[in-house]
Amino acid sequence: MPATLFLPAVLAKLADAKEIRVSGSTVGELVADAAARYPELAPRLRDTDGNPYAYVTFYLNDEDIRFNGGFSATVNDGDELTVVPAIAGG
Repeated sequence: MPATLFLPAVLAKLADAKEIRVSGSTVGELVADAAARYPELAPRLRDTDGNPYAYVTFYLNDEDIRFNGGFSATVNDGDELTVVPAIAGG
């Protein structure tokens, strides 16, 4: 299913775009599609086993995926996936 992946500025530079079209039937497949097409982005989205990092939050249509199946959450045509990495500061 085609969907749109929205990236924050810190990650957008690795894909040369703030949003990219990705395909898959689950959130994990969307992330895998983006990782395959943008190898520099891959280690920022998931670990080497393909699992999400605890400090990177994904929102599928404004819903935190951690409460809706994680990377197994089902995706529909036209869905939007937003990546929000943790920000440190003091």
